[in-house]
Amino acid sequence: MREDNRLGEYLKARRARVTPEAVGLPGTARRRVSGLRRAELAALAGVSEQYLVRLEQGRDRHPSPQVLGALARALRLDDDGAAHLRRLADPQPAPGTPEVPADGLQELLDAWDVPAYARGRHFDVLASNELARRLVPAHAPGRNLVRDVFLDPRAREWYVDWPAVAAHTVGALRAAALDEPSLRELVEALVRESPTFRELWARHDVRPTRDETKLFRHPVAGVFALRRHVLQVAGTHGQVIIAYRAGDGPAADALERIRRTGDQSAIDW
Repeated sequence: MREDNRLGEYLKARRARVTPEAVGLPGTARRRVSGLRRAELAALAGVSEQYLVRLEQGRDRHPSPQVLGALARALRLDDDGAAHLRRLADPQPAPGTPEVPADGLQELLDAWDVPAYARGRHFDVLASNELARRLVPAHAPGRNLVRDVFLDPRAREWYVDWPAVAAHTVGALRAAALDEPSLRELVEALVRESPTFRELWARHDVRPTRDETKLFRHPVAGVFALRRHVLQVAGTHGQVIIAYRAGDGPAADALERIRRTGDQSAIDW
């Protein structure tokens, strides 16, 4: 799988997702494409069809901000999709050094009384506290969250709404928009090994990780919901802290039961 024409691939994938009816064009059963034709998208965006061909083929990779805005509107992209389109047209140099947790990060996580871990730009877990590891084994340092979602069969038990978690994970990986060998290798391996990942990756959906409620299933505590909070780590290339808050009620009781289980080996995964 090649990722050297990511802008063109994104434009083609999103063009295929827009129906003529969605943009006020007449639909017909005789159409040979599932979405918009190039000529239709070009007309909607106010560019020539020849220029759109160059963009999709990767012969022109740096459209102006005005053209990007027009394409985003014509493709009905949401804010996340439009931001991703701009990043693909103006990629930033990717750091080439291996990721290590920021100074003091492990000590900070250990001091918190909530499940929390830090992940790198490619979803590698860099640090975590004990409660996070008891919550889900994938939170252990050295694990890759994307691999675990798609390749560890236990993930469908850990995450109650696994299809949504899988889709959101791929959307967040797309949002990273970094052109590094390690990222390409991760994507290529998952495309080979997981049909679900392959299907979701081909959709080119973009969804950065955000604060939201997530449902867990735990062998000790049962099913419960936690509120996820995403915190950027200043001075790093894409490191974030993920912390889960229970609030009051059943979720707080569930976390307390997990705390009382002893070490990780006491949990029957």
